[in-house]
Amino acid sequence: MRATFMYGAGDVRIEEVPDPTIEQPTDAIVRVTLTCVCGSDLHPYHSMPAGNTGTPMGHEFIGVIEEVGSAVTGLGPGDLVISPFAFSDNTCPFCREGFHTACRHGGWYGANGVGGAQAEKIRVPQASGTLVPIPADVEEKLLPSLLTLSDVYLTGYHAAHMGNAGPGRTVTVIGDGAVGLSAVLAAKRLGAEKIILMGRHATRTDLGRRFGATDVVAERGEEGVNRVRALTGGEGSHVVLEAVGHMPAYEQAYGVVRPGGVISRVGVPQYENAPVGFGSLFGKNITLNGGPAPVRAYIEAAIPQVLSGEIAPGQVFDAETSLDDVAEAYRLMDSREALKVLVRP
Repeated sequence: MRATFMYGAGDVRIEEVPDPTIEQPTDAIVRVTLTCVCGSDLHPYHSMPAGNTGTPMGHEFIGVIEEVGSAVTGLGPGDLVISPFAFSDNTCPFCREGFHTACRHGGWYGANGVGGAQAEKIRVPQASGTLVPIPADVEEKLLPSLLTLSDVYLTGYHAAHMGNAGPGRTVTVIGDGAVGLSAVLAAKRLGAEKIILMGRHATRTDLGRRFGATDVVAERGEEGVNRVRALTGGEGSHVVLEAVGHMPAYEQAYGVVRPGGVISRVGVPQYENAPVGFGSLFGKNITLNGGPAPVRAYIEAAIPQVLSGEIAPGQVFDAETSLDDVAEAYRLMDSREALKVLVRP
């Protein structure tokens, strides 16, 4: 089969590799019908050291089950399924508490012998707890929105949920990438009163307005912080959803949050040390939370919202390639010529 590997910064290749096989009784083999490139895939695309061994890429997919292990229940060959970006057993204490990305028996695609999803097929560990079936006759036009439930939309939702972005709240979203725009949509659905989107790419912020942003702030740094404060009567935002992962975004977050507010981070941090002292968080009694989104906790409730047309998060996809052209998908996103690229094996 064909599969995507990254050999270093900017070096994405399609290779022929053996088809995956059942290795554990809890495994399933899925033929991938739809996948995509994630903003987090661009971090190694920028910085991965060159090597002789490629890293399997991709963690978002919809597909059809071809084979299941002897311990898999509730699923079978022919089922159309969505997979969260991390696999989990859905039964351990952390899963039961809604934090599937910390599952005792879980893990990540593209690591520790598990392949990536930017491929024709993939082995899914802990299949019973991970894979979520969807109707086999689902309309083709709904598939991109369903694919966002694998990661991007529900990562935005996780940010809004953890930030308690509800009625009467002013929410500031930092980042106009697909996760940031998804966070706008989620905050709107949760009833936020005012949603400020910090982004400077007009085609993206226009989609943000359609998703529910009431204001757009293109400025960055101190100028951006001052602009948000002006929009909030000098008080700052109750909730800040940080969807970038770089230090300047974190600094903007604690600059615009109001006393007693919440910063919820879902942008994968590209730094180890962040200020939490008097001048950043402590002095204003700020709560800092967020992390890898446990999308398995949210996906079953979100599927009917997509199928009924209540939400259409698939609008974040603005380009499409074949699997053979996946390197172009990375280039398009890295150059910001595309927001998020759909990939068809």
